[in-house]
Amino acid sequence: MDARRSTRTLLAGLATAALLAGSAGAASAADSSPSAKPAAKSAHDGARALCKREPKIDKRIDRALDRLDAGKARRGSLARLQQRVDNAKKAGHTEIATFLQGRLDHRESLKKTLEQRQKDLAGVKTWCAKNDDGKKDSGK
Repeated sequence: MDARRSTRTLLAGLATAALLAGSAGAASAADSSPSAKPAAKSAHDGARALCKREPKIDKRIDRALDRLDAGKARRGSLARLQQRVDNAKKAGHTEIATFLQGRLDHRESLKKTLEQRQKDLAGVKTWCAKNDDGKKDSGK
């Protein structure tokens, strides 16, 4: 009987908390006035911030692509991971080879994604140069 009573008490407390939270939310919604709405300027797409960050993003993408394209001696490179897959297959460790092959496939798709982002970022760089680093953006 004590377990049922404590369960009922807990449920009653949760229901009360939900009701209080709901009425507080309704009260705060009723108190808000139209002047509390955000200004129309918040409709910007973040072009100025993206233009400002473009050089850092470009360096980060270059660094990641350099690592992926590096030789077998570089950790994180496609060549090193391919070598590990080959070594696992030679040793007859099929489960390890399968796992590493999955990582290799993912890393190869990452390389394609980064190359596409690099091309897209070149377009952003051109746009930023033509539009005074996004300062001419009117949010439309």
